[in-house]
Amino acid sequence: MMSEIQLSLYSLLIQNFFDINKIINVKKGTLLFQERDPVNKIYILLNGTLSLGRIHEKGKEFILKILHDEEALLEYQLFKRSPRYHFFSRTITDCEILTIDREEFEETVLKDPILLTSLTSWLSTGYLKAHMKCQDLIMNGKKGGLYSILIRLCHSFGKKTDEGILIDFPLTHQELANMTFGTREVMQRILKELREADIISYSNQKFTIKNIAFLKQSVDCQNCPADVCGLN
Repeated sequence: MMSEIQLSLYSLLIQNFFDINKIINVKKGTLLFQERDPVNKIYILLNGTLSLGRIHEKGKEFILKILHDEEALLEYQLFKRSPRYHFFSRTITDCEILTIDREEFEETVLKDPILLTSLTSWLSTGYLKAHMKCQDLIMNGKKGGLYSILIRLCHSFGKKTDEGILIDFPLTHQELANMTFGTREVMQRILKELREADIISYSNQKFTIKNIAFLKQSVDCQNCPADVCGLN
């Protein structure tokens, strides 16, 4: 679910920059940009799902964010001369994306106080969100990090069912490992423990969280609002 701040920013971006000729359809598994690429375009995700991450020098992938429908992809140092990306972005599903010229975007933001205020609020929420993710991964280790990711997945993709909260997004054990910078073997062991304790279930690559209270208690959850505790 989107916060009011995110919705406001997305709506303002669509209002200011929407152009049917600037919409591109991108196939699943496509790299939008890679680390060190120059930033020439701003991407607004209209439909679909994509990831943002980094590749370790040894080839290990770390997923920092998952964006899904009506999201802005502003992963660079704004208003800096000749900026470059520090991350890569890859589509997880087929995506419909609005592209905006970076210089045009920055010039418009600086001239529009409402858009600038909305962007500032959105960035500050993202700043807080990143700190909370770091806290969870550092303070709680691999197990707590996985618990935190499962909680965030509930906020980003969760649907209430009779059994619990269905994370309505297919995930492999390797993809969960990439989100915690752990190994697939460690993730499999922890997830097996959770299944045996009836905390979660797993079917057709989708998790159902049957006891989210256990996960929250284990990581000393602060019950942050959904716009802070998400994977976007």
